[in-house]
Amino acid sequence: VQLQASGGGLVQTGSSLRLSCAASGLMSSNYVIGWFRQAPGKEREFVAAIRWSAGFTYYADSVKGRFTISRDKSKKMLFLQMNSLKPEDTAVYYCAGGPTIIVSSIMSANSYRSWGQGTQVTVSS
Repeated sequence: VQLQASGGGLVQTGSSLRLSCAASGLMSSNYVIGWFRQAPGKEREFVAAIRWSAGFTYYADSVKGRFTISRDKSKKMLFLQMNSLKPEDTAVYYCAGGPTIIVSSIMSANSYRSWGQGTQVTVSS
């Protein structure tokens, strides 16, 4: 599966932004696709994920209630709607995917086999 992320930019605190990720290739029924982010000097961290077929969603506590992950199965597109953005959301955002990821491993970057290029999100204070 190939992934390509887009939609990043420079916004002010409190603003909204929507990231997109185009997927190509075959995704199995138990495929999981999601978003990670990495700020300068920090490790890559989980943001949100969704089970491609069933639509179950998972969120990091830091974004719960502000970010919404969704997908358009017919267009093979993944989205991340980010509202109430904060300076601490500034990072490079990556979309990632992998088959057969159990719940306990959803937040681990090592569980994902496919990675898109990152898209920069900068939130100014």
